[in-house]
Amino acid sequence: MTKFARFEHQGRVHYGLLEGAQSLRIIQGDILGEWSPTDETASLADVRLLAPVDPPNVIAIGLNYRKHAEESQMALPERPVIFFKTTTAVCHPGDPILLPRVAPDEVDYECELAIVIGKRAKHVSQAEALDYVLGYTCGNDVSARDCQIRLDTQWARAKSFDTFAPLGPWIETDLDPDSVRIMTRLNGQVMQDSSTSDLIFPCRELIAYLSANMTLLPGTVIMTGTPSGVGFARKPPVFLRPGDTVEIDIEGIGVLRNPVAAE
Repeated sequence: MTKFARFEHQGRVHYGLLEGAQSLRIIQGDILGEWSPTDETASLADVRLLAPVDPPNVIAIGLNYRKHAEESQMALPERPVIFFKTTTAVCHPGDPILLPRVAPDEVDYECELAIVIGKRAKHVSQAEALDYVLGYTCGNDVSARDCQIRLDTQWARAKSFDTFAPLGPWIETDLDPDSVRIMTRLNGQVMQDSSTSDLIFPCRELIAYLSANMTLLPGTVIMTGTPSGVGFARKPPVFLRPGDTVEIDIEGIGVLRNPVAAE
């Protein structure tokens, strides 16, 4: 398996290949184009991991797990439900998710498999869709539920506060996206535990559908939806609080870990 990491080391931003559990092989070039490994390595302990891609767009899909639609008491969608997260919402591994001053009380977690598009895609078929994928990473579609459900009655602000799109820790290029375990742990407690086999619209179908409607630029991130177990649907509800730690764990990729703090 090839894992691409993006990281800061000695004041510079690099891409690297994860070698073993603790070493990064620095590469030259562009992972979305031409690149090659160098002779230089860095210890994972000595670098600051960054979101593994700086996306031109973050496209997200709502209600894309059957059991999540059920817990939300909503009908299964007939076609993918598309919304967008601002690129300023992207958050690095280990950086805090900030509870916004204007809406700190009902912020929720959502583990998601995130697709990273590797080359320009427009009107691609389902059969060829995965040929346009660079790889996959962990995503957290952090959501201010009061804004989403009551105050705004739409999703743009609720999903796009600064730090509301943690991504990482790296991009896995060799993954079967149709059947991997996906989990959220909050302060060590498992809150979401599912499989991408429960997706209503799998990755191939999402890429084909989206590319029929808009050009998918290299580096575009597609957040594919969250499984059941979200905080607002629990009784009583569970929302993020300062001092919490959220972990998104996806089989074959790794663990995306972020603390929570007040803005």
